[in-house]
Amino acid sequence: MKGDAMNTNFALVVKTDLNEEMLAECTESAQTAIEKHSSSNENASKMLKEIMDKKFGGPWHVVIGETFGFEVTHQLTNILYMYFNNLAILVWKCS
Repeated sequence: MKGDAMNTNFALVVKTDLNEEMLAECTESAQTAIEKHSSSNENASKMLKEIMDKKFGGPWHVVIGETFGFEVTHQLTNILYMYFNNLAILVWKCS
């Protein structure tokens, strides 16, 4: 195994204020979406958004990609920024 922290099979959380239940659900769902749609970040984002909207009420927003910058307005206790393998995942809720 390489020593690269970005080449792992677990979520590396950078920033979050989600409660424990939402964090667990979101990280597990993100991993599932990325593995299922490994050739399409757009489809993985759509799948994760649909899961979050259904479980926790919408509207959730999702960005998945290798490189991006961001500045977003979000509701309190409704943001997650993490890495999974070589992908950054940003999930937030703002109505």
